[in-house]
Amino acid sequence: MAHDSQPVLALPGGAELRPWRPADADALVAAGQDPAIRRWNLFSVDSRVEACRRIERMHGRWQAETGAVWAVARPGGAAMGLIGWNDIDLAGGSAEIVYWVLPEARGGGIVVEATRRLSRWALDDLGLHRLRLCHSMANPASCRVAEKAGYSLEGTMRGALLHADGWHDQHLHALVRGDL
Repeated sequence: MAHDSQPVLALPGGAELRPWRPADADALVAAGQDPAIRRWNLFSVDSRVEACRRIERMHGRWQAETGAVWAVARPGGAAMGLIGWNDIDLAGGSAEIVYWVLPEARGGGIVVEATRRLSRWALDDLGLHRLRLCHSMANPASCRVAEKAGYSLEGTMRGALLHADGWHDQHLHALVRGDL
C-alpha cells in the first residue's frame, strides 16, 4: 500500500476520491465548524494551520499503512467531504470506514457511491476480507448509507462510542469479501 501512491478513484456522476491537498484546508475548517459533523465524528479543526497538520497526518497514515483517507471532490474542485479507512489491519484483512460530507453535498447519494467505490477498492485492490461501518444508533442517515452500500447489519454494540452528548450505542454493519 505505502509503496504505491494513493490512487484517485472515479465515482459515478463525475466526482472523485483523491488524496487530500494543503489547498483543501478550508474544507477541513468548514467541517470542523459544522454541527452535524462535530456531533457524529467528534471532529474539530479550528484553523488552516491545524487543517494542514491533519492533512500531513493523513499522508503519514498512508505511508505507515494504518489509514487511507480521501477527499470527496469534483475533478479540479475543492473537497466537499472525507471518506477513508481507519484501523487498517493488512495482516488480519480488515478496516473500518469513516466518512462525512459538508452540508452542500448531503442528500444526493454521494456518500453511498463513495462508500461502494472505496469498499470495492479495499476488497479488490488492497486485498482486505472484512470491512466495518459503525455508527450511532441515533444517526439514521448513516444506517441508510450502510444499507444502500451493501453492508449487512450485524448487531448493536452497547455504549461503544463517546460523543459530545455522552455514550452512544452503535450499529455494527459489515461487508465481507464475496458479499458484492
